[in-house]
Order: sequence, then C-alpha cells, then structure tokens
Amino acid sequence: MLSVPDTQTQSFFHETAVVDDGAKIGGGSKIWHFCHVMSGATIGRECILGQNVFVANNVVIGDHVKIQNNVSIYEGVVLEDYVFCGPSMVFTNVKTPRCLHPRNTSEDFTTTLVKRGASIGANATIVTGITLRQHCFVAAGAVVTRDVPAYAVVVGVPARVVSWMSEYGDPLEFDAEGFATDSIGDHYQKTGDLEVVKLA
Repeated sequence: MLSVPDTQTQSFFHETAVVDDGAKIGGGSKIWHFCHVMSGATIGRECILGQNVFVANNVVIGDHVKIQNNVSIYEGVVLEDYVFCGPSMVFTNVKTPRCLHPRNTSEDFTTTLVKRGASIGANATIVTGITLRQHCFVAAGAVVTRDVPAYAVVVGVPARVVSWMSEYGDPLEFDAEGFATDSIGDHYQKTGDLEVVKLA
C-alpha cells in the first residue's frame, strides 16, 4: 500500500483531491476531482474514485473497485474486490441517528458488507448493517433494507428480489431442474427460493 502517488504503478491523485496522511492507497488507483480520503482509510489496487467521493476513517476498500461521482463511504462500510458503486448512491452507518445525541464512536457504527463483484445502481440507498452478497445487482433508485442474496437482482422501495444475474452480467433463465448457463458458458444452479450458486 502507498500513502502517496507512485509513478511506477501509475497511481494518480488529482490536484484537487485531499488524501490525508496515513491513508493507504494501493498501486494503480486513481483518485479524481474533489475527493477526500481520510487518514485511517485503506483502498486497494487499481481502484477508481470519481469526482466528489468521500472515504471515511477505517473504511476498507478492496482491489479493482469503481466508485462513481458523489458517493460517500462512511465508517463501517467494507467493499470487497470488484465492487461497483453507481453515481450518487448512498450508504448509511448509524441505525438511529440523532443530532441532539450524536453517534460518533466506532461502537455506534454498524457494519455494511458489500461482497466481491456486487453492483449498486445510481441513487440506490443501502441501509446500514446488511450484507450485499457476491455478484448481486441493486437496481438504480432501490432502497435496500435487508441482506441481498448472491446473484440476485433487487429493485424497488423496499428492494425485493425480482430475478437473477450471472457474474458476467447476463440474466439467468433456469430450466425445470434449476440449472442455467450464461453467454460465456458459466453454469449456475438455483438451490432454493432465494439461493443461487455458481457451479465449478
């Protein structure tokens, strides 16, 4: 990890970005206009932070993560590798916020875990304390109030599962025995009403 841009790995911090001392930024990552990365944050390799992204203390972001414009990653949020955060989507980190009685210690923050390969659409809201499982897809504008299964597509307010999507991004159409194959030949099985697994 690096705390300053490294020309050998082509890390890039725009001149308007603020990266506090102590922040750990992996090689090859790009931090664009008006971003702020706080000192306790850890960002992996080959990540892209678009314009006006905020990353709080103690946030952990994996490798190859893309965060579009106007997204705030608050303390308590963990993004695994290859996560996509669409423009202006929202994370929260406190279940019962009060201005009169601030929640401002680590104990007050609940963890939101976004697993490998999950995608979150523009203007979606992710309520704190839930898990988005691997390669799920949250539609634009959805409000997610409960855990999302792997490979599920969720839409609406509150978000509900409406279909399934492969790791590659194809809709999954299951046959009578619960099997599906996407356009690149990967095989999937539906093992329950809300459970899909990728087959080896």
